[in-house]
Amino acid sequence: MSDPVDTKAFNGAQSAENLMSEETNPKRQAAATKRAKATTTVPVKKVAAKSAKPVKKAAVKATKVARAAPVAPKAVAKRPAVAKPKAAKPDTRAKPAAPAEAANSAELVSRLTEDAANNTLAVNPFIGLRFEDLGEGVKALFGSAVQQPAKVAQHWAAYALELGKVVSGASDAEPYPKDKRFADPAWRSSGLLKRLLQAHAATGSVINNYLDAIEMDPRDKARAQLVASIYIDAIAPSNALINPAAIKRAKETRGQSLVKGMKNLVGDWRDNGGLPSSVDKSKFELGKNLCLTPGQVVFRNDVLELIQYKPQTAEVYTRPLVICPPQVNKFYAMDLSPEKSLVKFVVEQGVQIFCVSWFNPGEKQRDWDMSTYCKALDEAVDAARDITGSPDITLWGACSGGMTAASYVGWLAATGQSKVANVVSPVCTLDPENVSDTSMGLFMTPESVATIKAATKAKGYIDGEALARVFAWLRPNDLIWSYWVNNYLLGNDPPAFDILYWNADTTRLPAAFHADLLDIMQESPFIHANKLKVLGEPIDMRKVKVDAYIVAGITDHITPWKACYPTARIYGDKSTFTLVNAGHLQSLLNPPGAAKSFFLTGKVGGPDAEAWTAGATRIDGSWWPNWMDWMHRRSGDKVRAPAKLGSAKNKPGVAAPGEYVMQK
Repeated sequence: MSDPVDTKAFNGAQSAENLMSEETNPKRQAAATKRAKATTTVPVKKVAAKSAKPVKKAAVKATKVARAAPVAPKAVAKRPAVAKPKAAKPDTRAKPAAPAEAANSAELVSRLTEDAANNTLAVNPFIGLRFEDLGEGVKALFGSAVQQPAKVAQHWAAYALELGKVVSGASDAEPYPKDKRFADPAWRSSGLLKRLLQAHAATGSVINNYLDAIEMDPRDKARAQLVASIYIDAIAPSNALINPAAIKRAKETRGQSLVKGMKNLVGDWRDNGGLPSSVDKSKFELGKNLCLTPGQVVFRNDVLELIQYKPQTAEVYTRPLVICPPQVNKFYAMDLSPEKSLVKFVVEQGVQIFCVSWFNPGEKQRDWDMSTYCKALDEAVDAARDITGSPDITLWGACSGGMTAASYVGWLAATGQSKVANVVSPVCTLDPENVSDTSMGLFMTPESVATIKAATKAKGYIDGEALARVFAWLRPNDLIWSYWVNNYLLGNDPPAFDILYWNADTTRLPAAFHADLLDIMQESPFIHANKLKVLGEPIDMRKVKVDAYIVAGITDHITPWKACYPTARIYGDKSTFTLVNAGHLQSLLNPPGAAKSFFLTGKVGGPDAEAWTAGATRIDGSWWPNWMDWMHRRSGDKVRAPAKLGSAKNKPGVAAPGEYVMQK
């Protein structure tokens, strides 16, 4: 079933204000409440309600733009939502919890996994962001107070008045109704808890009202709002042992949950840099319950291993698919558990598939740059061509892997080579100018970039774990405090979820390559010809002649969909653009059968992304079959599947997932 979709339905680029959780941002709460009252059937409410219009270059109207509410399409009556992964069972070994309490714990873990799946680490303008950079927001916040004391006094007086009402029981301050942190009835039935709840709501309200009222540079205001949201999340009473869920849990387990929580806290301080663990790593092992699709390493150089997967059909298409994954993550997001493995899906459709697995670099590889990766990728492509006998391939490049893929096909075009016939590029932003004016680019200034480059150059690489810690503080309610409650206050084990395990299995980036990525973010070389050189050749994407299939996620805040749309235009007017009702990683991991999935698809159009939606077709279900139909029409003839992997020149070696992926 398919039908046209209203042009205003999908407004996915995120403003700075949107980095605040809905629970701590009164303006987002008000907008959501207004939408709820005005609409009875809102097909894209869950995926669109968290979006806000991008900050415009001319004025960067961070606060006003965030108030804009997307319009729901009229033609669709169903309400989509991202399918929730199965939740890990909470720890109840000390003493089984009561059924209701166990259900609450399971619901929390389910929410943790879903939230974290939409907040995976990825290459974006925050790459290399330091905690010191967040200090700019603090400086802006206090600087405004010094310069505008009258407004400070006005809001302080209003705050004191509201706190007086809270103490006397006369306040009607309430958190956002959908804030699950305060769903327990005890927050309202207990006089003490109700007052703490109202004090927190009043604090958040006065801070946001103050920031809305003061006059300051729009970018500084957006930074201050981000820092304020971090503070508001941190002081939530739900993060303390007075949390009624923690009290009930302690009673049910006779205090053992507190003992377990303390052990978890000590362990995280020792082994996880002081942040609560997001996943129980003991439950996963590569080759045992992850990366199970049969295959072998058929090529290796210093930079990568190339894995060929065993065909699962009697016949295969001649043109293979080669996956170029992001360097900041390990490749096996494409081959997690069998039910969500994209690799498994592809081989079952008769397409020959190869996957690159990057070497995890260290100080000795400090000089590896984009040219290093493109040269290594070229060797892998040649190996795939040799093994399959195909003169060219289809190249997949997601996220930063898409930047590498674009650099590579740009180099091929510059040198007159025709090794890539098609490009598939999910959640990839090749036009960073569409990101720099949103929250994703708030801290990217020439000064901060120069400082980041110098620090990375001195060390030789940027560490993925450090990057993940900073990234977590940009969305603390989703990535820190929810786990704080689960792991420490409730004494549960972290969830056992494959996506979270993969996300925690970070890598390093060489200093030179990291500098290239920062330059790409600043100079936009894929839209400004000759700004980037690969292996000595200036890149001009206008020379690239391929068919392209570009994928984006409606609720993706890492690579917002409106920033991904220009990627399709860069690859030319034959490109297909597909918009999925999911976040960053879940836009990729969208197997057939995923509950309530849908997507929009159609040929790329003019520069207005919203206008594109007017002519797009909505299709219920996973986008994988649609993409595979596109692939089949571009993968050549069918031939008998090879009995063995590799070739005389590229002999098969160790079994998938190979050796490089095991490096820490």
